[in-house]
Amino acid sequence: MSTYDHSIDETETRQAEELSGVVEIRVPGLTVLYHPNLDRVGERALLTDLATGATRALSRHEPGFARPGDHHQRGLDDASISRQPIRLMPGESAGSIAVSTVGSRTTLVVEGQPIPDRATCSAADIERGVVLLLGGRIVLFLHLLDPLSSTAPAVQGLIGESLPMAQARREIKQVADLLVPVLLRGETGTGKEIVARAIHDASPRRSGPFVAVNMAAIPAPLAAAELFGAAKGAYTGAQRARRGHFQNAEGGTLFLDEIGEAPTEIQTLLLRALETREIQPVGTEQPQKVDVRVISATDRDLEAAAREQGFRSPLLYRLAGFTLRLPPLRHRREDFGRLFVAFLRRELSAIDASDRLALRDGAQRNDGPWIPAALVARLAAHDWPGNVRQLANVTRQLVIANRGVDRVRMPASMDTLIGQASPGALPAIQRTTEAVTTQRPASAAPKAGPRKPVEIHEDELIRCLRANRWRLQDTADQLGIARTSLYHLIARSRRVQKASDLSREQIEASQQAHAGSIARMADAFEVSERALRRRMGQLRIPI
Repeated sequence: MSTYDHSIDETETRQAEELSGVVEIRVPGLTVLYHPNLDRVGERALLTDLATGATRALSRHEPGFARPGDHHQRGLDDASISRQPIRLMPGESAGSIAVSTVGSRTTLVVEGQPIPDRATCSAADIERGVVLLLGGRIVLFLHLLDPLSSTAPAVQGLIGESLPMAQARREIKQVADLLVPVLLRGETGTGKEIVARAIHDASPRRSGPFVAVNMAAIPAPLAAAELFGAAKGAYTGAQRARRGHFQNAEGGTLFLDEIGEAPTEIQTLLLRALETREIQPVGTEQPQKVDVRVISATDRDLEAAAREQGFRSPLLYRLAGFTLRLPPLRHRREDFGRLFVAFLRRELSAIDASDRLALRDGAQRNDGPWIPAALVARLAAHDWPGNVRQLANVTRQLVIANRGVDRVRMPASMDTLIGQASPGALPAIQRTTEAVTTQRPASAAPKAGPRKPVEIHEDELIRCLRANRWRLQDTADQLGIARTSLYHLIARSRRVQKASDLSREQIEASQQAHAGSIARMADAFEVSERALRRRMGQLRIPI
């Protein structure tokens, strides 16, 4: 066991907590995407002091990694990682991070390119995240992370500790016990049905039915009967009365997936059902009361459809009693490892081959992982336009194509798919004799600048924070600096109030003065809404 002293990491955690009281923050860090011990996937290490000019070592025993919320930290502890460290240090440009392998015997591959001496990742690279392959066995993700995301409640079925997923879990808990309709928005494959079921399972209706309906799959002539039921003889072929989806969901939840594809003639009926909590089966004269909570989902721009008369605005407003947006996988890349391992275990269990991942005396079978780390690094670097659903399908294909083999190989058909350039993906690293620097598209550059933090006066900092309502990325873009540099400027300012310093009395008085509006309270205190919510949670003040 390592005797590494983790007091530095504890200091970083305290620093991050102090900054989180000012505004929503993210700090440089490393997340384990793949490890010979799969139970360690998802652990992370904070590198907060990189933003202040310090150098950090990456070796077998440091830094300390732990799951969010767990204070027991440990090094990577794998023989493929040298005790002589790789060095992580601030780069020459604001927000960039340089990685040096000089003096270390650990092989390093950054975004698929071997690094013999040094690589510099720009602020834009770190914003997107950089995949590191160490010693051919461990995959890490260098990125900006939320040091306090573990404060979000657990939700069954949702995997990931990224900031977007932590926010989604909090919103699920906030809305689950209400009857208000929920509209789930996000790209195809982001897991909207899983979230809908999670809301149902966390609600008082959990003992009732959960009925999922794909609106795109219902023929327009049958839509009314499918949703609301029909009397015997109501239409040709109706030889007996039939129950509709609303009736089948009585006392529970009705999930209307792809609501943007609902036939125009059905939208009026849906609106009436939501407004009156009544339905009228086809061929009947009397409406029926129904007790159903409706959750809908779409990947369409319903506002644009409403402007083009393809979707009724009143129905949109009624469906969107509460809107929850699900992030694409490319915006939560630190969750890739945990998702991949979860799908891997599920698919291996389905073919009774879970022993492929079994540990023996601290080492994986055959002294190496069944799935090579290099293959995982390649998958992690993909942008996954089909999101979580595509990752699940690819994992299934990998498992089936490699049944009975001792070491996974990528099938040719999948190799072509993953080899295709992904939107926004990093191009190949370009080498020079002095350094290796990842290049980003011009579109990823800050909107202003670049500037040095020392050029920014405190008055300008405060003005920009107020203009952007304490949204850090927008403020950093306007100032022309990296987000990590913005954290440093905020920490030095005596004029930026910390939400963590607010007392119960101050918050309760503000609640009364602003009728409980978090947005107006945050504006009055000049803190972010997220930081204020966190402080209220610490003080157990109802929101």
